[in-house]
Amino acid sequence: MRPDSGERIGALPPILSRIARKKKLQYFFRDVPKSAYILEIGCGDKWLGYELKRGGWTHYTGLDLVPPADVIGDIRAWRVLHIPPESFDIIVAFELVEHVNCFEDMHSLLKPGGRLFLTSPRPEMDRLCKILEALRLTQRRTSPHRFLVDFGKIRHFEPLRLRSVGLVSQWGVFRKSAPRGKKKGAAEAAP
Repeated sequence: MRPDSGERIGALPPILSRIARKKKLQYFFRDVPKSAYILEIGCGDKWLGYELKRGGWTHYTGLDLVPPADVIGDIRAWRVLHIPPESFDIIVAFELVEHVNCFEDMHSLLKPGGRLFLTSPRPEMDRLCKILEALRLTQRRTSPHRFLVDFGKIRHFEPLRLRSVGLVSQWGVFRKSAPRGKKKGAAEAAP
């Protein structure tokens, strides 16, 4: 079944899920070239992949622990999964980084200057998130939030756009930072 077919998604009514998904597409993909190589980590039902393909993006790969992902496995095992380093222009991790500490892996897979798109609960609002889950007003978490992080404090990435959404959520667009010891735009010295 296609993710946009009207079924109930998580605990949200289909109309709210469609609105949230549309807002994510508008916020994150407004300036992404159609030729960009995109990896979505934790792709779930692949709704994003379907929407991107429908919108004309041609190089989408979904990674998750279970089907229908294009690549089945754990992002932290990307070498075993034969994913080449620095092979993606964009990495998407919606509602993932609070569950899995994978920032170094994402950094390794992004091309120089590549962008990272994240959504996650705000750490200081996790108690409210638990209440909303108990009331069945939001989707239940699939695993504990052991790695909640304030998007203003993420290492290895330069924040380009940060936004609070609906009191409890944070959205961020980041650029891969240059490796330590190298300055941006610095030419390599000839021997």
